[in-house]
Amino acid sequence: MSRMRVKHMTGFHYGGEVTASYNEARMLPTSGDGQLVLYANLEILPISAHHTYTDYWGSRVSSFEILTPHKELSLTATSLVEVRPRDHAEHSLTWAQLAEAAERDIEYVEQRKQTKRTNPPAEVVALATQIAGATDNPCAAALAICMKVGESVEYMQGVTGVHTTATEAWAHRKGVCQDIAHLALGALRAVGLPARYVSGYLHPKPDAVVGETAPVSRMPGSSGFAATSGGDSTPLTRSISATVM
Repeated sequence: MSRMRVKHMTGFHYGGEVTASYNEARMLPTSGDGQLVLYANLEILPISAHHTYTDYWGSRVSSFEILTPHKELSLTATSLVEVRPRDHAEHSLTWAQLAEAAERDIEYVEQRKQTKRTNPPAEVVALATQIAGATDNPCAAALAICMKVGESVEYMQGVTGVHTTATEAWAHRKGVCQDIAHLALGALRAVGLPARYVSGYLHPKPDAVVGETAPVSRMPGSSGFAATSGGDSTPLTRSISATVM
C-alpha cells in the first residue's frame, strides 16, 4: 500500500477579454477498486463557486461558471490517494461464455459499441481477429491485442489532436496515449471484447521512496473485460484512475 499526492494544473489563455465562461472539469479521482481518496480539491482562478456531481460513467465532475471579465482561466487539482496493489485475477471464460455474459449486462453491451473516435480501420480489425483466433482465452487475447497496438504506434506529440480518430492515428502510426487507447478500444470491441476508456495518473518510478517528487504522467488507457493494459504488462501498483468513459 502507498500514498500518492497528485497536483494537476491546466488552464486557458485567451486572445482577448472573456466576459463569461461555462465549464466542466474532470480532474478529481474517486474512491474505487484499489484506491481510496483521502483528499481532493479543485482551485479555480478567477475564483468561482462550483458544484460536484458523479456522471453516468462514475467520474467526478466539477461544474462552474465565471461571469466576470477575464483573460485567462487556471485550474489546479490536488489529490491525496491511498493506492493498494491490484492483482489481476484469473479468468476462465470461453469466447462463447463471454459473448453470453456480455449480452446480459447493460454495462458490457455499452462497452461493445464503436464510436466515431474508436471505429478501427480494416487492418486493425484483421490484426485483432488474427490474435483472437489464435487463443481460446479472451483474457490473453485482450492483453495481446493491447500490447500489439502499443507496439505498432510510435508515441509522438504534435502529430494528432484531441479530435483525431483511431483510423487517422493508425494511418500516421504515430500519436499520443489517447490515440493508442482509441485504437485498442476499437480493436477489442471488433472481436467482441467489451472495453472502456479510463484516464488517470501513472507514477514514472514504481520504486520511488516516500516523499520523492516526480512528474506524473497522465494515463489514458483501455480497460478490457478481462484485462487492463496501459501499454505495459506490469501491474500498475502506483496508478490512479480519475476519469471513466
